[in-house]
Amino acid sequence: MLRLCILALLLVLSLPALAGTAYQCTDASGKLSFQDKPCSGNQRQQVLQLDDSQPATPPPPEAMDTTATPPAAPSPPPPQPIATLPSMFACVRATDGKPYTSDNGDPQPYQVPYGILGASALPLSQVYGGRNAAGASAPELNRGRVTPGLIANHYVWVQDQCRELTRAETCRALRDAFDDNADKLRRAFKSDQPPLERREQELRSQLQGC
Repeated sequence: MLRLCILALLLVLSLPALAGTAYQCTDASGKLSFQDKPCSGNQRQQVLQLDDSQPATPPPPEAMDTTATPPAAPSPPPPQPIATLPSMFACVRATDGKPYTSDNGDPQPYQVPYGILGASALPLSQVYGGRNAAGASAPELNRGRVTPGLIANHYVWVQDQCRELTRAETCRALRDAFDDNADKLRRAFKSDQPPLERREQELRSQLQGC
């Protein structure tokens, strides 16, 4: 009898009880039965509350998408335009033949004593000889007219001769000028530094084209 009751209880428990309720019925002869609806009127009834609540199964964690495209790297800044190199010229001083660098390829003529050229014993044709001779230019050659007063007073017109530097020569001259300016800046008093600092910025900008 007990075995039958246990089997009947297990059977009821295995049934899908939507309301979570089972009924234990006992007839007049003491026979037990279990059902999912109320007992008949001639049976003794006992209501059983079944715990049909099941813990909710958490959803599986979403798998990380390892194929996601990584964020794009920031775009590099646009290239800076190459600075244009300034025009520079290698010049030779007419009075003593010393070279120097200038940003003016056509320096103004100037007057010097005739004797400073070391040519007082030479005729003018050999002193000047032409535009590319000793760097001096006679008035009658450059200006198309003679200035007797200057010659008589031992002064002559001269003009330094210049040629434009190549790109490599220009870069070298700019670096030399930058180093020379930096040396002056290190030794200058504070009140004398502003123009040297402006010159440093100017040269630094020009060197970007090298």
